[in-house]
Amino acid sequence: MKTRRAPEEFSVSFLDVICCGFGAVILLLMITKTVQPQIIEASTVNLEGLVADLQEQVFEIRGETRILNRDLNAKHEQLSEYEERIAILRGQMASAKSRYDSIQVQTNSNDIITDQLAIARQSLTDEMKRLLGSQYQSKNNLIGGIPVDSEYIIFIIDTSGSMFSYSWDRMMAELEATLSIYPEVKGIQIMNDMGNYMFSRYRGQWIPDTEGRRKVIMQNLRNWNVFSNSSPVEGITTAIKTFYDPNKKISIYVFGDEFTGNSIAQVVDTVDRINREDADGNRRVRIHGVGFPVQFIRAPHLQTTGIRFATLMRELAYRNGGTFVGLNDFRP
Repeated sequence: MKTRRAPEEFSVSFLDVICCGFGAVILLLMITKTVQPQIIEASTVNLEGLVADLQEQVFEIRGETRILNRDLNAKHEQLSEYEERIAILRGQMASAKSRYDSIQVQTNSNDIITDQLAIARQSLTDEMKRLLGSQYQSKNNLIGGIPVDSEYIIFIIDTSGSMFSYSWDRMMAELEATLSIYPEVKGIQIMNDMGNYMFSRYRGQWIPDTEGRRKVIMQNLRNWNVFSNSSPVEGITTAIKTFYDPNKKISIYVFGDEFTGNSIAQVVDTVDRINREDADGNRRVRIHGVGFPVQFIRAPHLQTTGIRFATLMRELAYRNGGTFVGLNDFRP
């Protein structure tokens, strides 16, 4: 009888392998479960920092936006103020233009009347000569106390800063008014108080008197601001020496506001020497003066040059057959 073989049991080595395998699996599971929260936690921390940075940037942008909006509102308010001021200025400009147009119409009417009066005066003079005869000599050829019997006129104009800045408009008005009392002369000349000519092409020559040339004189005079030492002496002496002619009746008109020279007596003596009397006791050239009281707006101790100009021109006009007129205002 055969003996039954006992069943074989697992060997110890196999069981060891199985245990080691399960142990490895469990170890892997434990490692995996431990590392994954650390990764998630690190990712969460990084995202929170990024969100914080973005929120900070948003806050900065909001702050800058508020500042920009505030500046924009201020600019809008400033623009509104400018638009309002522009509207006011446009209204003022329209009003001024309307007044200017009205003045122009009135000026044109006055010019027409002045021209008509000049023509009438000239016609009356011609008729008087015809009735009284060619041998008659007028005893009182005056307008407003100023002799207007000259055939040639020279204007000596102070072009200093005080005249140009304060009384230039009044000076132009006075010059134009002076020209109007001479409706027609044989020659005109414009010089400044230094003896400089307005028109260099007519240096030492007479400017022919025409309506067109009178207009050109007034236009150029508007911006004629050459150097001046505020003393009419050079202009007067240059005019007499250059243009004196015993066969011509010449008048000099001096427009100024101050005399800065050293001696009034010396100037008077100089003019007496070059503007001698003729056999009848008449001077070669009449000298008239028009004083503009610019210096009298200053403090009393600074008015000396204005007073000296009036004194000088009053004496020169008296001694040279002319008239001195002191204006009471330098404004138009």
